Amino acid sequence: MSLLDVRDLRIAFGARTVVDGVSFTLEAGEKLALVGESGSGKTVSAFSLLRLLPDAKLAGSVQFDGRDVLTMDDTAIQQLRGKDIAVVFQEPMTALNPVLRIGAQIAEAITLHEGLAKAAAWQKAIAALARVGIPQPEQRAQSFPHQLSGGQRQRVMIAMALACKPRLLIADEPTTALDVSLRQQILELLDDLRRETGMAILLITHDLNLVRRFADRVAVMERGHLVEQGDTQSVMLAPQHPYTQKLVASRPQRTVGPAGTGLVLSADKLSVDYSVPGKGLRGWFQRQHFRAVSEVSLQLAPGETLGVIGESGSGKTSLAMALLHLHGSQDKVHGEIRVGDATWRTADRAAQRRLRRIVQVVFQDPLSSLSPRRTIEQIVGEGLEIHEPALNAEARRMRVEQALRDVELTEAGEVAPLLARYPHEFSGGQRQRIAIARALVLKPQIVILDEPTSALDVTIQQQILQLLARLQSQLGLSYVLVTHDIDVVRAMAHRVMVMKDSQVVEAGTLDDVLGAPRSDYTKMLVASAG
Repeated sequence: MSLLDVRDLRIAFGARTVVDGVSFTLEAGEKLALVGESGSGKTVSAFSLLRLLPDAKLAGSVQFDGRDVLTMDDTAIQQLRGKDIAVVFQEPMTALNPVLRIGAQIAEAITLHEGLAKAAAWQKAIAALARVGIPQPEQRAQSFPHQLSGGQRQRVMIAMALACKPRLLIADEPTTALDVSLRQQILELLDDLRRETGMAILLITHDLNLVRRFADRVAVMERGHLVEQGDTQSVMLAPQHPYTQKLVASRPQRTVGPAGTGLVLSADKLSVDYSVPGKGLRGWFQRQHFRAVSEVSLQLAPGETLGVIGESGSGKTSLAMALLHLHGSQDKVHGEIRVGDATWRTADRAAQRRLRRIVQVVFQDPLSSLSPRRTIEQIVGEGLEIHEPALNAEARRMRVEQALRDVELTEAGEVAPLLARYPHEFSGGQRQRIAIARALVLKPQIVILDEPTSALDVTIQQQILQLLARLQSQLGLSYVLVTHDIDVVRAMAHRVMVMKDSQVVEAGTLDDVLGAPRSDYTKMLVASAG
């Protein structure tokens, strides 16, 4: 008997069927990758295994170790969740509790399922953080989610899921927020635990390179249907279905034009110090500072893309937030940032508002950056209400609709059906396109892109990169591209800056840095990308 046996699974929301007739099996210790474009139904299929879709109508059979999950009572399903079947969610910022320290969140799961005392559960939580590569785990266990980088939050989610050694791990894009070197570490960790415990892994991903290196078998989904499945080598080397063939052939292609001359953005010896509490009772009254960015200088020309790469926690996102003037009131920013002829430091409130229209941002976690209480029309059009108040409702809606068309977010070729929906009604990739539309609707000169394609599957990723390149060519946009994906840097960047431990270790043209890297760290990043 298979550990997991899914037969004729059907999922519907209201009258709309999103998964139709999906069947697959998973043996103990096996690694199965469920792949497909954003919106294909792979995530809802996986979440149905734990009945995490309260508004969905489920039909078919989901047998786990001989028991049908779809007919279990609430007590049985609660005992199953987290202990026998655990989940690593795609967006850690929204999956982690923002008001609890991460150590407490991991310890809570351990206490619930293993009945350990508080102190013992806390020590086991620290050990779980250490095992997934979190530096200084004792100190980091005291941190709140917002005090960690995106990659560190993802590792916390993995540590929480693995703390109770489940028999089946559902990993929904487990390495999306991780840099290339840490991806391999996490995959090796998952493989070690699989060998030690016999844990099976259901991997949901759009990263076909990850699938090739990790999975035993592959199941390909398109529009709610399972179109092909088989062993990884056969499917990747000789795909039979046209949709699988399109996925395998997809890879970011370089389409950017030459950069202009002059400067639209510059920073001179920029440093960022974060305010953190000290140790003990005295630490609440005497704040300390952690240096996240150390004396970084950069220049950005019209129509140019500067790629900023580095490991999680290297300081690249902190640099981006400083360029946006989005640091906290107790944080200290040293050095000068110039946007055209103006500086953030000397600009008054009115001038800062003008600068914020010039410099826009696409954040890494689209769901956490989109208000759950506002419709898509309100979210994308909010900037227009602030920066172009003279526009009437009809003109504003036309601008919003055009922005959504620009990022190719339509339903049956139409935009209107999407405007009244909320962020949770879209897939992860669709939410990222909404975030991009919100940034572009104001027609800025500079866009800070913080992992703009990390949530997108390979085919949509290429479409978004082509879109960004086209807009850059048409409008003369300048991009600061913060990413760990070297393929994206190769496709988009004119110049590259490599960061490690808050400092720039190498900078130059794309060909110089990635074609002939000088530092050992850059060589390691390039080699890890394959």
